[in-house]
Amino acid sequence: MENLIIEATRSTPLVHFDADKRILAMSGESYPENAAKFYQPIYDWICEYFDSMADDTSSITTVNLEIVYFNSSSSKALMNLFDLFEDAGTNGKKFRINWRYHEENDTALECGEEFKEESANVEFNLIEIAED
Repeated sequence: MENLIIEATRSTPLVHFDADKRILAMSGESYPENAAKFYQPIYDWICEYFDSMADDTSSITTVNLEIVYFNSSSSKALMNLFDLFEDAGTNGKKFRINWRYHEENDTALECGEEFKEESANVEFNLIEIAED
């Protein structure tokens, strides 16, 4: 399976999904004009990734997210992303979601806490990044 790499722009995050290493990472800001259009290829790739996992319920996929700012439409898109992981977790797939936030970014922490509350079938970690 091909990796998914989408370079960051001023309004969209870097996306680097490595199927072989089972590491899915997104970082940056997310406030595209059309969040649904930006996130659709990400959803499609993840669904294909789930299909490629077949019946593998022993391996863990790590999802590293460091979204420092996102607008309301991106929040909905991220929730849809978490729903995909939650559904796969219900079906026996294993995920570790690492929501990384900067110590001074209370909004990112609060959003991470809300996303965590909705994630019953995946491991969801809130990881504070200390400012230098």
